[in-house]
Amino acid sequence: MPRLQGKAESGPVALALGGLLALASAIGIGRFVYTPILPAMVEGLRMANSEAGLIASANLVGYLTGALLAAAPRLPGSRRTWLLGALALGAATTGAMGLVSSLPAFLALRGIGGAASAFVLVFASALVLDRLAAAGRGSLSSLHFAGVGVGIALSAVLVSSLLTAGADWRLLWLASGTAALATVPLVAWLVPGREAPRATATPASWPAGPATPPSMTRWTLAYGLFGFGYIVTATFLVAIVRASPEIRPIEPFVWVIVGIMAAPSVAAWAWLGTRIGISRAFAVACLVEAAGVAASVLWPTATGALMAAALLGGTFMGITALGLAGGRRLAGGDPRRAFALLTASFSVGQIAGPVLAGFLLDRTGGFVLPTLLAAGALLAAAVLGIWVNMPMAIGDHGPAAVDRSRG
Repeated sequence: MPRLQGKAESGPVALALGGLLALASAIGIGRFVYTPILPAMVEGLRMANSEAGLIASANLVGYLTGALLAAAPRLPGSRRTWLLGALALGAATTGAMGLVSSLPAFLALRGIGGAASAFVLVFASALVLDRLAAAGRGSLSSLHFAGVGVGIALSAVLVSSLLTAGADWRLLWLASGTAALATVPLVAWLVPGREAPRATATPASWPAGPATPPSMTRWTLAYGLFGFGYIVTATFLVAIVRASPEIRPIEPFVWVIVGIMAAPSVAAWAWLGTRIGISRAFAVACLVEAAGVAASVLWPTATGALMAAALLGGTFMGITALGLAGGRRLAGGDPRRAFALLTASFSVGQIAGPVLAGFLLDRTGGFVLPTLLAAGALLAAAVLGIWVNMPMAIGDHGPAAVDRSRG
């Protein structure tokens, strides 16, 4: 197989587009395409909701494992090699979901795919954000992070189109894997192999500040509650819509709206963080998301479902970025331990959410109880966020500081 070579040099916009495509493939498709495909799998395989929750959680266990492995200080090979290899592996595991039908195989594939998506996030962000910072174009980091929303929206259109044409769940996975694989040569072209000097200056945005240990504890707990609160609806939203005959006709549009709203959300919430402070922006975003999560079951109309999609999509990536940025401020000079704590807490919340939701779905026969528990977790996260003693951010220019500080 010929080695994929990138441009000798890549401009800032091309780099950001390469990052966008990488996140669209690994996260937008590889991680989140399960949501629009899930109802077809449940119908085609007579799958229990508890099994659906386990499959979702397997992906998140893999993500946690991958994030920890990717943070190892001495991985052999270049960051670009790891990025492209993880992209290809993630695409392969996504497509392979259409070739198997047993629960153990699903769990294994989603677990490996989750680990691959974490590697892509870590190495794409490291490569792209370092080079954007070195070029003085850190503001383009928002374009990089928009890839998650773009991938969600495009994969939703793909899945909806194939469902309309009569495709079964197997073809949906195969087509999604093919779409993800198509991004690999594009990312290889847009993100060159030459390592640029890494930015060493402390970013002006969200500068590090002192904090007491209880503040970091509260922030970590809030971030974990957010992980639990968002993932329940992010996993089952399309299934909620399909379960209601009155609103089932809007199923093709719901997940598209999530992606469209997610694309600009990191930039929007980062901007708010510069105006009212990170912890306050985090709390506001959690409250907005809680309203959307609750609306998905308390307002069982087309309007309620579309509002739920818009509020979920418009907040979950922004809260993720704010949570990491807040951790960096609370950590002081060395953010690595803070990021490890936050990643672990977030992952525990994400892993527990689908498992508990699937169990409650099988016991109660409806989505109301697990969804309201998720909304309650988001409300608790908002309260904890407000309670954190975090000084107002001054002079922030966007979310780039979040991943630059990962190293």
